[in-house]
Amino acid sequence: MKMIQAMALALALGTAAAAHAEQPLQRTDLVRSDIDVPGHEAVQVRVDFAPGVLAPRHAHPGEEIAYVLEGTLEYRRDGGEPVTLKAGQSLFIPSGVVHSAKNVGSGRASELATYIVRKGEALVVPAR
Repeated sequence: MKMIQAMALALALGTAAAAHAEQPLQRTDLVRSDIDVPGHEAVQVRVDFAPGVLAPRHAHPGEEIAYVLEGTLEYRRDGGEPVTLKAGQSLFIPSGVVHSAKNVGSGRASELATYIVRKGEALVVPAR
């Protein structure tokens, strides 16, 4: 009986891991902490993109620094030219600037997004 339970648990965990891995855009919260600037906090998120996946146009209630961990991402910021970054490169996105990011490589792409934002507001604000 214990062998059957162990096999069922292994199957369930394997299925959950596979479902997680197949998500086209996956955000993983890493850090959220108060900072010395009153009314603001630091937030760090890992964002994983499947090939060809677009994070649609959005903004943040503060600054973002995007650092590409792997793959190739194209960022489009309103009022600016598209910027294509590869692993090891980063980009500053000012507060409130509407932007998008797309995996333009052939494999998975990942970024580490670090935000200094106003506390208590939605981190991601979809653009109209």
